Amino acid sequence: MLIERLTENIKIAMLAGDKPRVEVLRGLKASILNEEVAKGIRDTGLADEQIEQVLAREVKKRLEAADLYTKADRQELADKELYQKEIIEEFLPKQLSDDELAEVVDAAIAELGEGVHMGQVIGAVKAKVGQSADGARVATAVKAKVG
Repeated sequence: MLIERLTENIKIAMLAGDKPRVEVLRGLKASILNEEVAKGIRDTGLADEQIEQVLAREVKKRLEAADLYTKADRQELADKELYQKEIIEEFLPKQLSDDELAEVVDAAIAELGEGVHMGQVIGAVKAKVGQSADGARVATAVKAKVG
């Protein structure tokens, strides 16, 4: 399970004395716990797919923060956010390349038939790729084919 892998990585980072990594991983574990409490499933815990959604949200937060820091000419803070993003991405599935994503979009369009709405294609593609592609990338790829 993903939560067990995260816990094991916290232990390894603690033993290695990697304080920045420990801080990020503990923050992730706290975010997962908050999600469990919010959904009222603290006893059973989240499924791996739900944990991936939480982690994807955390990656998006880091990217947005890094972008804001860069615009404010605070590169050292942007670099810290990007470092955290890289750590979080270790626990997410490998991201699809643009070509792979385009293939999935083409397959979804062929499956749904001609004359489909962009929203239908986006929904079908997101269901197939899961967390392997960011929603904004999926929307852009679909817009290029359908829009």
